Amino acid sequence: MPNASLPEQPTVFVPKPPAAPVPRPQQPPRPQARPQPQPHAQPPPRPQQAPPPPAPDPRPQQQQQQAQPAQAPGRIEIKPANAHAVPMRIEPTGQQHPAETKAEAGEPQREPAAEGPPKRRRRAWWIAGAAVVLVVALGVAAALPYVSNRLGLPWAPNAPKGDPPRPIAVSRDLAGPSTSGPAPTPAGVSQAISGAVSNPALGTLTGTVIDPVSGTTLWEKNAGQPITPASTTKVLTAAAALLALDHGTQFSTKVVEGSQPGSVVLVAGGDITLSSLPDGQESVYRGAAHLDDLVAQVKEATGGDVSQVQLDLSAFTGPTSAEGWAPEDAPSTYMAPVEPAMLDGGRSVPDDDGSMRTGRPAEQLAGELASRLGAQVASTPATTAPQGARVLGEVKSAPLTELVDTALSISDNLLADVIARHVAIAEGAEPSFTGGAQATLDVLSRNGFDVTGVELSDGSGLSLRNKVPAKLLGELLSVAAAPDGKGDPRTAKLRPLLGGLPVAGGSGTLAERYTEGAAAEGKGWVRGKTGTIPSDGINSLAGLVLDTDGRVLVFALMTVGSQTEAGRAGLDAITATLRGCGCG
Repeated sequence: MPNASLPEQPTVFVPKPPAAPVPRPQQPPRPQARPQPQPHAQPPPRPQQAPPPPAPDPRPQQQQQQAQPAQAPGRIEIKPANAHAVPMRIEPTGQQHPAETKAEAGEPQREPAAEGPPKRRRRAWWIAGAAVVLVVALGVAAALPYVSNRLGLPWAPNAPKGDPPRPIAVSRDLAGPSTSGPAPTPAGVSQAISGAVSNPALGTLTGTVIDPVSGTTLWEKNAGQPITPASTTKVLTAAAALLALDHGTQFSTKVVEGSQPGSVVLVAGGDITLSSLPDGQESVYRGAAHLDDLVAQVKEATGGDVSQVQLDLSAFTGPTSAEGWAPEDAPSTYMAPVEPAMLDGGRSVPDDDGSMRTGRPAEQLAGELASRLGAQVASTPATTAPQGARVLGEVKSAPLTELVDTALSISDNLLADVIARHVAIAEGAEPSFTGGAQATLDVLSRNGFDVTGVELSDGSGLSLRNKVPAKLLGELLSVAAAPDGKGDPRTAKLRPLLGGLPVAGGSGTLAERYTEGAAAEGKGWVRGKTGTIPSDGINSLAGLVLDTDGRVLVFALMTVGSQTEAGRAGLDAITATLRGCGCG
């Protein structure tokens, strides 16, 4: 807090002397030994009889002081015109006081003028002046808003205008949704959303609404009909990964010794999130490993003696783009060729999800690694690392649950297809588009989910060949949202699905939705995975909502032939209506 500036001493002003010049006193001769007294002009001789006592002077004391006899030598008093001025006294250094010289000369010693009262008054004025200045300074400081606010003074601008609120008990435990409130009923849900589901902007609508507490289907419309799901395909991919892999699984990128002196081989392990940014800066992928860390390890292990860099990309096989993709899908702002190693998901701007991606992501990584090592990329970069080669450095991705969260939240197509390949590796299938799709269906079927009629060509949903019924999306999310203690072991494994779902009007692909009209009622209450392919009028939304009775409702809604913006708004309105349902 800034301190108010206070003067160290009060200032006393001495009035100017009268305009008439003051006679300069004669300096006494410099004494050679003991100074001799030099009295004033002597008065006429007096009779030897004792003088009568002086009569009391009726004038005030101040006037009496002005009527004192002439000054002793060496002492000058300047009487200013102002009767209230403070006398100034000048005494030459080494000069004896006049009273002492008179006593030595044998003259009767005359009592000096009383000086006690003027000194006391002068000291009182200094004290009073200091007090006034201090009071003024403190008053000014206390009047400042910042000071008065900090001290809580009554006139502070931020002073509370009413009684302080009473403290309330706060629990550090997060409470889950209610399971004891009025249970939603099929009739209640159907009646509530009957108008919203009839919106012609939705084209052909299929969908389902489920109570995850009881597993009851509350509403459905052609829910078993497989249609193109777009990016809601990622719900299947993420579910299969969470069911098949350890949630703490991390994907590796390492560098090993090459077969030639001075050569090194970058061994891709399926981490496409490796960051090109300096340590301490985050890309789109929070918690990603940094290339600088890998380079530092290699330099320490080799002493900086690296001349050539090669690539081992054998972790993935097959084409780098899937059937059903449009030619312009990769590279684009939303997809890059699927390779097992790259920087920042192939983005040209690491922390911008909408930036253009490269068409040769692994090759770009090799070039950047070589540059930072002071080496060159080999003329034939593709190779297979020597068996048992010494590891010179290794970094790892964020855990699987965080990767799933990112893939769902920002709908990262590349990351979803990479996760599908890791499911294939875990299942012993070919790490390709085909192997990833088949492994996903195998894992879901083995865990009791009906995959009848499901067709997958990729793990991201870019492919128009994918076909998924709304019923399967609803069942996966219903198990993930089931209450604890229900006894279903799948629930704990699938629970991270919910954390990755975008929040209506708040995050991910739903950040700009649920902001106006009927949909605004669902802002903050709806979470859902989006899916859109404008060229085919495809809009989908699968997730959950907390209704006004505190009960969770799971939904999966899919459309074909819908208007892009109007269709999205229509799906948002349905889910917002479920929020205000109270459908018991």
